[in-house]
Amino acid sequence: MKVSVLGSGSRGNSILVMGGNTRVLVDAGFSAKALENRLGSLGVLPEEIHAIVVTHDHGDHTRGVGIFARRHGTPIFLTDLTREACGSLFRGTEELRPYRAGFPFSVGSLRVEPFLTAHDARDPVALALTDTETGFKLGVATDLGRPTSQVRHALSQSDVLVLEANHDPALLHQSNYPASVRSRIASSHGHLSNEAAAQLAVELLHPRLAAVVLAHLSAECNRPDLAEAVVGHALRGAGYEGILQVAEQDTPTQLMDVAELQRRLGPGQLPLI
Repeated sequence: MKVSVLGSGSRGNSILVMGGNTRVLVDAGFSAKALENRLGSLGVLPEEIHAIVVTHDHGDHTRGVGIFARRHGTPIFLTDLTREACGSLFRGTEELRPYRAGFPFSVGSLRVEPFLTAHDARDPVALALTDTETGFKLGVATDLGRPTSQVRHALSQSDVLVLEANHDPALLHQSNYPASVRSRIASSHGHLSNEAAAQLAVELLHPRLAAVVLAHLSAECNRPDLAEAVVGHALRGAGYEGILQVAEQDTPTQLMDVAELQRRLGPGQLPLI
């Protein structure tokens, strides 16, 4: 399994997941052209993408999904309510494949498990993607106001976590956002603070966790150094020895090879398959 966060933040989100010969995008929140360019920087052709899995209807996760799919014939997996909420993006020629939270499905050699999450969208989900050839697992939760038991279950035993660390509470309080927006962001259906992300990361820590990527940072209410410091302090204090990095809005992360990350952790870390 290989993973790259193509970009993450309020202006767009997308993740490339590769397992065996299968390549999937989790969300397509950039223009089709930007997605093509970001994939190209990693040596991946857009026509090599086998599916786009949409987590929820917000524009920073769906902006390019329709045009990209039409241009490259890419199937789109999404829930019925999400399809209704972002129907203006579609022209009727796309291959739309509905899924339901709590019901796993497969895209090639990737097994996708969607779980309901708490966020102010029509039908938001967190995802776990498992490479059935190697057993490696990626957990993705980039928009959630609070970690529910379903989300914890979905993300448990992940080899790589892409986890929201949206805001610093003090910076949110000092921001120019209207009070109603600040309240929504901090609510149980808004976004995770750095401290909440740190607590969840520690709860999900296990010996095979090789990388944590902090995502969906607010440009107005957070800073990469703050998020990394808060989550890193909690994880290192709990004995974490893997990689911690912050996903940027405008630049993809390196293409992380999960097998190589596991080798860095030392013997006894590879999953049994």
